[in-house]
Amino acid sequence: MSSPAQREIRTMKDFLDETEMYLLECKVCFEKYRLQQKHRPKNLPCGHTMCQDCVSSLCHSGSQRLECPFCRKSCRRQDTSVCLPILHLLEILGRVVPDQPEASSADGARSQVTKLKAASFNLSMSFGGWGVLFNPSGIAFCNKTKCLVVSHDGKKRIARFTMNGKCLQQSGAKADSGNGVIYPADVAVTFDGFIIATDTGDHSLKVFSQSGMCKLVAKQPFSLPWGLGINSKNEILVSDPDTGKLHLLAVDFVNGNIQKCLEISSHLSHPREIAVCQSSGEVLVVEHLAKNSKNSSNTCMKLFSSEMKLLRQIDSFSLSLLLPLAAHTSGVAFDQSGDILLADINNRCVICLQRRAGFTTIKHVVASGLSYPVALSVLEDGSVAVLDSGNHSVLIYSP
Repeated sequence: MSSPAQREIRTMKDFLDETEMYLLECKVCFEKYRLQQKHRPKNLPCGHTMCQDCVSSLCHSGSQRLECPFCRKSCRRQDTSVCLPILHLLEILGRVVPDQPEASSADGARSQVTKLKAASFNLSMSFGGWGVLFNPSGIAFCNKTKCLVVSHDGKKRIARFTMNGKCLQQSGAKADSGNGVIYPADVAVTFDGFIIATDTGDHSLKVFSQSGMCKLVAKQPFSLPWGLGINSKNEILVSDPDTGKLHLLAVDFVNGNIQKCLEISSHLSHPREIAVCQSSGEVLVVEHLAKNSKNSSNTCMKLFSSEMKLLRQIDSFSLSLLLPLAAHTSGVAFDQSGDILLADINNRCVICLQRRAGFTTIKHVVASGLSYPVALSVLEDGSVAVLDSGNHSVLIYSP
């Protein structure tokens, strides 16, 4: 039998079949990798990959150590990490659509791109890169300290940077301990400077002080806490894609006590990213439609009032009419005018939906220079910090 590298790949179907067979299934249980926790791909320190379920099964009873079934090297369970390249590949392949027989529709879509206003922001600063940041996932601006906080997959998961890119502090070591963060999905900063992180590794929300001390670990009522937002009352909004719910928490950050926990929205379809407009109190939630849905390649944004009444729904189809590829929203924010900024990983850009036009007018904010934008944060001078997981960096664009 010939090896995979020697086989000729003549069609896109051959490529997808080979990719699914050799990259997208666990070679221990032969189950397909999925975005859900049980079959998420996990990296071992030796370099081999298997699903989360097999990592748990290979740990001896009462032990947190396992032996790689391929090379027999031993490691600790907390030394494994989520394989983000495979997760990204799963998301990309999940958006592959069949070839369209009519080329005219694609040509029409390309011609409509000219209707977009030109990019209005310019790159003013960048920092990070591999070795400083590893597969970053979330970014937030701290108004109190004028610093940027980034969550990533390094040995210490939460990093604080000055606006010129100097790393001031790293905290949240990769561990199951109280101060540890296993796999951060998002990060936010309260008005008084406390750092909030969602940890999908142990399904919890964690609160840290500026010095890196863990003030609170909350595992209830979450199944898979993901996106974060802070409203004008300094309360935390948390999305849960497993349950389709949005939660609101009022916290005594100094003493580490939860004062209130409410379910403010339900029946959402895999909600992840959240943005809160500080002037109006509106809440923007990005849904990632389920794989068994007819529109599984799409994302959908839902705009709620401060009382959580649905105001508007913006699907990726309407955005895609003005973009070269189908839009896929990966990060959202409100700017100082209340306009919606969104990062699009398919088109590698940041676009703006203008409020005064009912969020129907689109303009480019950043049209080029991005690899895999996953999160946004608006700075106090109106600049936009873009977290690019493709090149492991933070890029700041100014008007």
